[in-house]
Amino acid sequence: MRRHHVGAAPLDRDAENGWEVTGLLGGTSLDGVRMAGFRDGAGAGLDMQVLPQPAVVVVLAVGEARMTVESADGPRPLRSFIASLSPGPARIRGEGVECVEVNLSPRAAHALLGVAPRELEGSVNGLEDLWGRHARRLGEQVTDATTWQERLALTDAFLAGRAAEAPPMWPEVAAAWDTIVARRGRVRVADLAASFGWSRKRLWSRFTDQIGVTPKRAAMLVRFDHAARALCAGGNAGDVALAGGYADQSHLHRDVLALAGCTPGELAGRATSAG
Repeated sequence: MRRHHVGAAPLDRDAENGWEVTGLLGGTSLDGVRMAGFRDGAGAGLDMQVLPQPAVVVVLAVGEARMTVESADGPRPLRSFIASLSPGPARIRGEGVECVEVNLSPRAAHALLGVAPRELEGSVNGLEDLWGRHARRLGEQVTDATTWQERLALTDAFLAGRAAEAPPMWPEVAAAWDTIVARRGRVRVADLAASFGWSRKRLWSRFTDQIGVTPKRAAMLVRFDHAARALCAGGNAGDVALAGGYADQSHLHRDVLALAGCTPGELAGRATSAG
């Protein structure tokens, strides 16, 4: 969820609008995994616009509070859920929300999901639909735990156990993702494939299987993520388009509209009003 930018350092503090945020002391056991506990300390309720980002997001509910996820598929009441790499704009509402949120890089998600990432493209799913009794058991353990550090440690151990049994990602696919991130989405798929001695079709197929979106879509997401952060920080749309590798301001406008459901100016305005 974009509203909460969670790092590896402990975050025991009052976050914006009365949200209590707690990070795992010492960080997580796995590369590409970030997590924190969130609690609506002010009791104001949750009403949050969620933007696509280059990560898979897992939300594990603590206690009985339920959330409603409103996306292109319509509103769905969910306790714990997983949002795929490119679900499109969504809104999450809830009362008395208390949860563990885990952000997974696509490389980490490949090891932890238990299904081919491409099967989840563009969707938000109940966590029990994906992990079955394991998700149910983890939810019970996290709810029974008495401290946030305990809850986060349980979640971390659960993910580490899943990762130990996971098949490896193709090294070329992992390198392609790393290149897209390092270049902030400014890559040509044909050039990327040629750097591994692969055809464009081969890279397209294997990347989509193991990352969950096409290389072109992945580059679009990474580029958008940087642009959205810059716009929300007050950047001028023309400057953001130029710095982000967009062909022009119209190109930025189209991507923001497709991924955020609004114009660049509206996106920046939302950030200002939320602050």
